[in-house]
Amino acid sequence: MTLTLRRPDDWHLHLRDGATLAAVVGHTAERFARAIVMPNLKPPVTTTELAAAYRQRIVAALPAGARFTPLMTLYLTDNTSGAEIARARACGFVHAVKYYPAGATTHSDAGVTAIDKVHGALAALEEHDLPLLVHGEVTDPAVDVFDREAAFIDRVLADVVRRFPKLRIVFEHVTTREAVAFVRSAGPRVAATITPQHLLLNRNALFDGGVRPHHYCLPVLKREAHREALVAAATGGEAQFFLGTDSAPHARHSKESACGCAGVYSAHAGIELYAEAFDRAGRLEQLEGFASHHGADFYRLPRNDASITLSRSSWTVPANYPFGADALVPFRAGETVAWRLQPSGGR
Repeated sequence: MTLTLRRPDDWHLHLRDGATLAAVVGHTAERFARAIVMPNLKPPVTTTELAAAYRQRIVAALPAGARFTPLMTLYLTDNTSGAEIARARACGFVHAVKYYPAGATTHSDAGVTAIDKVHGALAALEEHDLPLLVHGEVTDPAVDVFDREAAFIDRVLADVVRRFPKLRIVFEHVTTREAVAFVRSAGPRVAATITPQHLLLNRNALFDGGVRPHHYCLPVLKREAHREALVAAATGGEAQFFLGTDSAPHARHSKESACGCAGVYSAHAGIELYAEAFDRAGRLEQLEGFASHHGADFYRLPRNDASITLSRSSWTVPANYPFGADALVPFRAGETVAWRLQPSGGR
């Protein structure tokens, strides 16, 4: 069986920088026409000038002949100004601003310390119609790690939606029934991305035969009931939900350590893993909307003209990929993926 789709986009992607950027960008470019690139480098991409330079480095790292457009973002801090947001909107290559609660995830130390400190920046985003991308977890140590997304909705996101009624918001990598329900209730100006690992795995996968560091991401995997809610949202044809892999490469030694990094690397099979999830749900006919239509429409960008073709043909994922001077362990390393991208796809 084969499945032809309008060429998809990845609306949440980590590419890193330097040699590690060059090691991974080809996987995304082979499958996706565009990607929203996360700004959590060290130092973070906090200005339009820094975003322009990072964009140039991404383009320079692309494999020969690749047709891929990086869509840049800025990293929101307590000091982000309305003037910087205006510059970002005017430049034409910055498509969103990312909100990380300080300390919530990888390279988030420079993130927002309190939501009221960025109300001015949020007002500027609303004025200039530039989307806000939200890592939706509280960092209160008294809140259980499995409850931090739901607490964020109650403590932060609901108030932001109320205060800024015209602000477009993407609730990134949602993981819970509560997040799905909130997005549905908020109307068309609030959307959400869903990752392949959260569609395919529940939290048991973190402990399958022992601690599985390559299944550890933030927000963490949740109970089966939450996974089922995500599958229903992704495969239901609802325009507010769309593809965002949150593919996050880390060197093997950074994952397999006493304090391993959060992040699942899925770019090597980005669209194939979604096809597997939709196939399991018996909803393959909804994959094109989720992967190729809804995100472009929300970001007010044209849908892609080119197409890709997938075949239901299993293949074994390599045990690792080169990652600069290190090795990168991908999702499903040494295991099979049920769908394969045909070689002509993505070019």
